[in-house]
Amino acid sequence: MSNVVLIRPGCTDFDEQQRVQGTLDLPLNRRGQEQIRQIALELREVPLEILYTSPSEPARSSALAIGRILNVPVKELEGLRSFNQGLWQGLQVDEIRRKHPRVFKQWVEAPETICPPGGETVAGTLERIHRALEKPLKREIPFGVVAPEPLASMIACLVENRKLDLGESLCGTAKGSAWQILNWNGLQTRTTSVGASSALARAAGESPR
Repeated sequence: MSNVVLIRPGCTDFDEQQRVQGTLDLPLNRRGQEQIRQIALELREVPLEILYTSPSEPARSSALAIGRILNVPVKELEGLRSFNQGLWQGLQVDEIRRKHPRVFKQWVEAPETICPPGGETVAGTLERIHRALEKPLKREIPFGVVAPEPLASMIACLVENRKLDLGESLCGTAKGSAWQILNWNGLQTRTTSVGASSALARAAGESPR
């Protein structure tokens, strides 16, 4: 069994305003920069050989800052780019909850069925996360992944081989730790297509064939 350190970026102004950021590249604000310094201090005793990061902001700048403090190399993975939330981007979470109550309830209860208007599907995002992390997981070295919500929650469910639960993780202020250690048991990196589809089906709450 290997451990993966999942790190959420520091906050942006959108996070503090409870707005959906999606693929919009926004810088860390002052509070976010302080959060990253604190995370780096907490990770000093945690084994890490490399940090993989989303190429999107603020994940990328968060990863670079942590890597610089800990003297750990950073590598961007295109498959970890932020989840495209289409026309939801820029809206406050309460706006989506109020204007689209049925869709918002579906996001909470059955997120694998959701595709934000003009955005990408959760199922498609899970597929690219799986492809991006398959090789790093096979190397069985201690590494970290820096990714924003809701991508971070998707990564946690895939790595720990459990049912997808996004809760209300539409933006970076979702409840949860700034960083956490995920236990990986190897189930996600079987080379057969059956193994891959089983892992994705489990994350989506389906029964693998």
